Amino acid sequence: MTLTLHGYWRSTASYRVRIGLNLKGVTYDQATHDLRAGAQRDPAYLALAPQGLVPALQSPDGPLTQSLAILEWIEERWPQPALLPQGVHGRAVVRAMAGLIAADIHPLNNLRVLQALRDQFSATPDQVQAWIARWIADGFSALECMISAYGGKFAFGDQLSLADCVLVPQVYSAERFGVDLRPFIHLRSVAAAAMVLVPVAAAHPSRQPDADPT
Repeated sequence: MTLTLHGYWRSTASYRVRIGLNLKGVTYDQATHDLRAGAQRDPAYLALAPQGLVPALQSPDGPLTQSLAILEWIEERWPQPALLPQGVHGRAVVRAMAGLIAADIHPLNNLRVLQALRDQFSATPDQVQAWIARWIADGFSALECMISAYGGKFAFGDQLSLADCVLVPQVYSAERFGVDLRPFIHLRSVAAAAMVLVPVAAAHPSRQPDADPT
């Protein structure tokens, strides 16, 4: 099966999908769309992903958008190694962890929102930084409680899950923006355990072909 992942090296949503594909051992091509240059609004890309957001995954079945939906599709298409626990309750908890990040943290801090704060509301760099830190810290505080209750080596028990696929990129984003992560002891521990795994490390933004030169 030929897959093409449309993304951007620093996009945390694209990063999630790279982790999922790598953990499943699925090969894929990459097509980059530089969000800073507005490449995601090119008509050819909009025909594939009408929202003009990354990632999008081209498959023989047709295009897929929204990172969590793509990860669920990957999980169903390649069930092993499983990224969801067997129990009904556990699967719901993992999905809740992933949703907390993907729906309640990330959208408030993505590029288009930060640009709107600067361009439409004349937010200063300090105000933008405070905005980023507020929403990441609020979400991570709740996630810290969940990981304390359900976590083990990873976010849910000792099996890497969908929650870790979403957590690792959000930790990367938090560190990039200088958010203080010291209060989140359990969260930092499980993220660190996931980051050293070869498939996860290979998905890191700095290791992507479109990454900015260091």
